[in-house]
Amino acid sequence: MQLLPSRAAPGGAALPVSTPAAALGAARLLAAAKAILPLLEAGRPFDTAALRAAMTGAFGASDAEGAWDWKAAYDACEVAQILLLRRYGVTPAVRKLTPIAQLAMWQRLASRIPTHTRRSLESQSMQQYSTPLPLAFVAAHAASIQPGDAVLEPSAGTGMLAIHAELAGARIALNELAEARADLLDLLFAKGAVTRHDAASIDDRLDPGVRPTVILMNPPFSAVAKVERTMRDTALRHIASALARLEDEGRLVAIVGANYSPDAPAWHDAFVRLQAQATLIFSAAIDGKVYAKHGTTTSTRLIVIDKRPAADPSAIAPSHGEAADLATLLHWVRSAVPTRTAPQPPTAPARPVTALTSPELSGRPTVAARQNILSASPALAPELAYETCDWQSPEGQLAETIYEPYALQSLVIPSSKPHPTALVQSAAMASVAPPQPSYRPNLPERLIDDGILSDAQLEAIIYAGEAHAGHLSGAWTVDETWDMVTAASDDNDNAVRFRRGWFLGDGTGAGKGRQVAGIILDNMLKGRKRAVWLSISDRLLEDAQRDWSALGQERLLVTPLSRYRQGSPIKLAEGILFTTYATLRSQGREGKASRVDQIVEWLGADFDGVIIFDEAHAMANAAGGKGDRGEQKPSQQGRAGLRLQHALPDARIVYVSATGATTVQNLAYAQRLGLWGGSDFPFATRSEFVAAIEDGGVAAMEVLARDLKALGLYAARSLSFDGVEYELLEHALTQEQRRIYDSYAGAFQVIHNNLDAAMEAAGVTSSLHGTLNAQAKSAARSAFESTKQRFFNHLITAMQTPATIASIGKDLEAGHAAVVQIVSTGEALQERRLAEIPTEEWGDVSVDITPREYVLDYLAHSFPVQLYEPCTDSEGNLSSRPVFDGEGNPVVNREAARHRDALIEKLAALPPVPGALDQIVQHFGADAVAEVTGRSRRIIPVGGDDGAVRFAVQNRPGSANLGETHAFMDDEKRILIFSEAGGTGRSYHADLEVKNQRRRIHYLLEPGWKADTAIQGFGRTNRTNQKQPPLFRPVSTDVKAQKRFISTIARRLDTLGAITRGQRQTGGQNMFRPQDNLESFYARDALRQLYQLLADGKVEDCSLLTFEAATGLSLLDDGGLKDELPPITTFLNRMLALTIDLQNILFETFEGLLATRIEGAIAAGTYEMGLETLRAESFTVTARETIYAHPGTGAVTQLLTIERKDRVAPLSIEDALGIVSGWGGELVVNARSGRAAVKVRARSLVDDDGRVHRRVGLQRPLEKMKMLAEDFEHSHWRPVDAGTFGAAWSAELAELPEFELSTLHIVAGLLLPIWKRLPKESTRVYRLQTIAGERVIGRKVSQGWAASVTGEAPAKLPVADAWRMVQTGEVILALAEGQSLRRVRAMNDWRVELVGFNDLGVERLKAMGLISEIVSWKLKLYVPAGAAGADVFTALVDRFPIVRVQDRKAA
Repeated sequence: MQLLPSRAAPGGAALPVSTPAAALGAARLLAAAKAILPLLEAGRPFDTAALRAAMTGAFGASDAEGAWDWKAAYDACEVAQILLLRRYGVTPAVRKLTPIAQLAMWQRLASRIPTHTRRSLESQSMQQYSTPLPLAFVAAHAASIQPGDAVLEPSAGTGMLAIHAELAGARIALNELAEARADLLDLLFAKGAVTRHDAASIDDRLDPGVRPTVILMNPPFSAVAKVERTMRDTALRHIASALARLEDEGRLVAIVGANYSPDAPAWHDAFVRLQAQATLIFSAAIDGKVYAKHGTTTSTRLIVIDKRPAADPSAIAPSHGEAADLATLLHWVRSAVPTRTAPQPPTAPARPVTALTSPELSGRPTVAARQNILSASPALAPELAYETCDWQSPEGQLAETIYEPYALQSLVIPSSKPHPTALVQSAAMASVAPPQPSYRPNLPERLIDDGILSDAQLEAIIYAGEAHAGHLSGAWTVDETWDMVTAASDDNDNAVRFRRGWFLGDGTGAGKGRQVAGIILDNMLKGRKRAVWLSISDRLLEDAQRDWSALGQERLLVTPLSRYRQGSPIKLAEGILFTTYATLRSQGREGKASRVDQIVEWLGADFDGVIIFDEAHAMANAAGGKGDRGEQKPSQQGRAGLRLQHALPDARIVYVSATGATTVQNLAYAQRLGLWGGSDFPFATRSEFVAAIEDGGVAAMEVLARDLKALGLYAARSLSFDGVEYELLEHALTQEQRRIYDSYAGAFQVIHNNLDAAMEAAGVTSSLHGTLNAQAKSAARSAFESTKQRFFNHLITAMQTPATIASIGKDLEAGHAAVVQIVSTGEALQERRLAEIPTEEWGDVSVDITPREYVLDYLAHSFPVQLYEPCTDSEGNLSSRPVFDGEGNPVVNREAARHRDALIEKLAALPPVPGALDQIVQHFGADAVAEVTGRSRRIIPVGGDDGAVRFAVQNRPGSANLGETHAFMDDEKRILIFSEAGGTGRSYHADLEVKNQRRRIHYLLEPGWKADTAIQGFGRTNRTNQKQPPLFRPVSTDVKAQKRFISTIARRLDTLGAITRGQRQTGGQNMFRPQDNLESFYARDALRQLYQLLADGKVEDCSLLTFEAATGLSLLDDGGLKDELPPITTFLNRMLALTIDLQNILFETFEGLLATRIEGAIAAGTYEMGLETLRAESFTVTARETIYAHPGTGAVTQLLTIERKDRVAPLSIEDALGIVSGWGGELVVNARSGRAAVKVRARSLVDDDGRVHRRVGLQRPLEKMKMLAEDFEHSHWRPVDAGTFGAAWSAELAELPEFELSTLHIVAGLLLPIWKRLPKESTRVYRLQTIAGERVIGRKVSQGWAASVTGEAPAKLPVADAWRMVQTGEVILALAEGQSLRRVRAMNDWRVELVGFNDLGVERLKAMGLISEIVSWKLKLYVPAGAAGADVFTALVDRFPIVRVQDRKAA
């Protein structure tokens, strides 16, 4: 009976057919085997001479003539054994023997053939190691083959396994990819057709009618067809596909590599998942000598699997160890593997089983879950039913929170389930609703009914489809390289339109992967069967396959691009192609097309399916731009991502990232959002967009996120932070630590001085001629500064580690689990040190891997010692060039070398401070700490029998990260420490599905430099489906210079939170404060003041010479203070190498100056604090005018006029007197006005000249004023007794009304489309809730700006309102005859100045009451302050009417 079709594949696809030459070769090989058969029957071994004679006779020529090779000769020996088995294996004499006796007989037979000593290229590339006859016998015995069985051998080779199935009376089916072997099988097994498929996907390729009850296989261990590289999970992929084809209750016996053990951490979970559908009943390793005759001694493993679900998938049959010989293996098989019963006639097609992926076997526990939904009828995946609705603001008052609970706003999905873990969104984003959608995805009903996709995830799928339904405005042409995009007219035949994209910005742990899978599934069910999924790392392939299979899909549909060689066609009819950005950027080379070309060729130019840019922030800097050090080239990954988007204009693009961009410039990759070049936003080009948003600051970035959500192009939800606690662990340096720090600071000052001396000695610089070789000098300084930053970062981290260790100890006692986040592992330095030590000494090493070693390494390898000789360039300029000896070796300057050697000696004498990672591992022990850092080796303490402790090198396998993670999640280890290598795509939270559900105490021991990486790290312990939220514990010290590292993170987190969550405060996850950002323009201004004070000698205990000597910075030139002073980053870097005391002196002065500038900005109303919530007794919208409507979505921009009602809440007389008793205030009354106040202390001001001006505060019933102490002394305020004060205070309270009314103007809704029209001076954003419950978020604008927008004439502006507005600086009033009134700062006070007056009218203006002053030899006219000023202003505008109101600021 023919079990398999011989030459046709399913669906009519043609199979490879044999060529005439190959068929002739197979016939000759069979003839040679028949010639060898008598040699085997003779009962004695034969040599290669006899074998050569048989081959030469069959082929008519020798191997020397190229007629055959020795690999073919060995195949002929195997065929001869098969022929002998077929002749004698079924005879009564053989069948009556016991299995042990039969094995011994076949071993004797196998020993007669010559040993394999040569291999062919094909056998090496395809790993063609045939099964030895005795091992094949044992495997067949384990299969318990019965007459009537249908036996499949997917990688049949020469048929050594198949012959035993034939002898047992079973029907056989063979598959072999190698052409020559397949032809040979056709001749050997005429009754069973042979197919020629890639066995890694045998289930997908065989005819549906082929339904084996037994599978015997010896797959390649790591070779993959058409893939040049090896893949470690190859054998398991073969097993998975074969197992999918196996009938229920059938048996699969496989020979695999010995490392494929269920006891191995890398494969344990895979076997657990396999047992959801099949049961592993036997596993044993086999000594490598079994394969000795085949030319290798590689150990193997025999595994036996019965296809029936295990009662307990986690209960895996233990391995039997390693069998020293086949007799032992056969004994184990006979005792442990049960005999199968005769198979029942099949009644239905076999069900498919999920294929394998490394290192897990993916399976599905139920029949329903194994259904292939993609081929299901439309009835199983109907359109999702939902209803749209108008968003209503949540009931209740606005809370003073950064986050608000997340809920669907513009639609209702009746059948959906809520997200398993509560989601939140920023308060800013919660005040904006997306537009009502019309798109309806196709999704299987069970995904909704069972809650596999939550309501929030379904909303994402809907809005992605809604965005993809339209195209960006405008037409474009794309050049042949797909790099350049140019605007074109609509009638251009070569023009294209780009389909609109969508951005998923959910936080870590919120289930982005499943949403991506849902978007792809929806498109596949609509007929778009191909998709591309890009991510940041190959490790995330498993996550993509997990998310895809969670929706009931085949994991193998997610196929890595790495399986296909660059330049070769991708042979996937349908599926999801997974690749990384690093792979995507591979350029064309050696005639091979680039990876982008390869993908585009597979998809087709008219592709309209989905492309997922997961972890899209990896494409940052896609278009280049300006950085701190000048122009930056575009990143290769970003350019490749843009090329893919340009090449496929109709593709449905989805950007996915929780940390989309830390700067707006890095959003260049998000081309399909239409932020520039279209009609949605007023920016013609990307550079114009970047300039406008950067000019608008963080507030503009916040608006960007909110507007994108309002247009339906962006979603950004996060896991709820309810229950998450934050607790700072601050370590105060001990006196010994301060001494060590100061010693290293002094050492770096010496290094810096020696660096200058060495560069001059070497000829890089000259005291007379300046810099001779700028490139060499820059390289030397760059190496020094980077070493210094790295060293002090590691030193501070190491010094705060003892406090961390003590805190972790307390956590463990309390029953918690500790997670420690770091950046540096010191692996590169460790590897360099170990390379210097003989490997035989690695069992007892004595080597320091400490921060100090970084400096020593720098001195030994990067300190400038090469000699440079003076020269002149082509233009006659003096320069220098490196000197080489006659053999081309660099000549060393000995003086520079002496400087270096002296520094090494000095550094080597300083005490080492162990690195943080090693401190923790060595303190708690490797058995207690799970290390997920990617280190391949580490040095750990090892106890000897005598109690002595030595340090030994421990090698760590590539799977160590996975194994350590499992150990932590299984509660075998209660401490986990991870670096950036373990910070993406990993989960360390108290998952309800794992054993370790203890509370996580997450230590941020080393934040590093990347804000997005730091935030990604936080998401490792706060994720969906957790039993309890973590406690975040940032660690710091009292070293002021540590602010250098925190500042960089804080600065980037502001923009990260603004761009991704629409609210800057969300970026720091409550870990960092805005004050931590020392790189703002306020700080830059304060730093210039500090430099001026240092130059003037006004910083106490730190002279200019001391500062310059300690930092190496120069502040003065011949003209005084330099125009180009060291920037804030340089200043902060240099602070690191100062002694603790000097740091404190400089930072105290600097922070005082910074606080003064911020206080001034707050007083002026220009300091941006992000989203602010307005509170009042009530807000009432009195007017509403639409000033912009978006043509696509209907979203609008409105100007709201709001009446604000505030309850007057004055300070009571009791509280006023309490200030006196509690804070040492003084009671005063103004002798002129009779008003009372409490005089208190106030922070002094430092002016630009460094003079300190004392101030006093006056606490009034409704406000607190500040005055210069000098002005107070000359005022009418006089000290009084309590009685007089009480009477004056009470009288003023009696005059106050109960409520105060005022008017606000808010621009709400879309803001970016009218961004250029909004006022520029302040971009503060407010939110409020009206008395009707409406929530409003938007920019607060002045009455003047509102008047200019609505067209209200200046004549309608009341004089009193105009006076108030110009006093507060909200507007500039343009008066008749070219004059204007504006608020200015003069003599530390705010004044209202008249500008543009005619000198002939000065006397008349002074007669009206204006005050004249000479400032910098120029006449100035001011409107007086106070009540008199209102009268003067009235007279002035009566004579010179207001002709125009110019908005100056928004608030």
